[in-house]
Amino acid sequence: MILAWVGALMVGLSLGLLGSGGSILTVPVLIYLAGEQEKVAIAESLGIVGSISLAGFIPYALKNQVHWRSVVLFGLPGMAGTYGGAVIAEYVSANFQLILFSLVMMLAAVLMFKDQKERIDPDKKELHAWWKIVLEGLAIGVLTGLVGVGGGFLIVPALVILGGLPMNIAVGTSLLIIALKSFSGFFKYMEVLENLDLGINWELVLIFSLIGAVGSLLGKTIGAKISNYKLKKGFAVFLVLMGSYILYMNF
Repeated sequence: MILAWVGALMVGLSLGLLGSGGSILTVPVLIYLAGEQEKVAIAESLGIVGSISLAGFIPYALKNQVHWRSVVLFGLPGMAGTYGGAVIAEYVSANFQLILFSLVMMLAAVLMFKDQKERIDPDKKELHAWWKIVLEGLAIGVLTGLVGVGGGFLIVPALVILGGLPMNIAVGTSLLIIALKSFSGFFKYMEVLENLDLGINWELVLIFSLIGAVGSLLGKTIGAKISNYKLKKGFAVFLVLMGSYILYMNF
C-alpha cells in the first residue's frame, strides 16, 4: 500500500505543477497499486479528484480568481453530464471503460505535447454563444462520469477559448467545476456500486485525498519557481506509455 500512497503524492504533485492532467493518474494508481476493482477505482477516483480539486480551489477563491458565470454555464451542465455518465457506467463493461480511459490519456498527452501558446492565443479570443459552453460542459461531464477523470486538460482550454477567460481565472474556475461534477458523479456511483454488490473503500479515499491535497499545494509552490515546459513534455510521454499499457491489457 506504500506504493499507492506514493502514487497519491504524485497525483497531487502533478496537479500542482502542471495545473491539469494529474488526476488522470488516479485510476491507474488505484487499480495497479492499490488493487481496487475497475469500477470501484473509477468511483473512488471521482471522490478523490473532487476533494483534491476543492483543496486546490481555495487559494484561487481567496484571491477572487473565479468566474462565477462560467461555473454556472459550464459547471452545472457538467454536473448533470457526470451524473449521466455514472448512470451509463452501470450498463457498460469495466473493459470498455478502461479502453475509453486509455484513449482519454492519449488525448491528454496530445494536448500536453502542444505548447499552451500554440493552443491558446489571447489576442484571438472570441466569446462563443452561451449554449456552446453549456454543451461543452455537458459533454466533458459525461466523459468524467464514464472514466473518472476531472478533465482539467479539456476544461481550462475550453474556458479560455469559449469563455474568453484569462489563464489564472480559468484555472481557478476549472478547479471548482471539477470538484462539483466529480462529487455529482461520485454520489451516483455509490448507488451504481451498491447495485453491483460493490462498495467504496472510504479509508483509502480519505488518505489518498489528504496526501493528494498536500502534494497539490506542494506542487503549486514548486511550480511557481520552475518552468513547467519540459515537465509537461515528460508527463505527456508518460501518459502515452501508461495509456498504451492499459489499452494492451484490455484488448
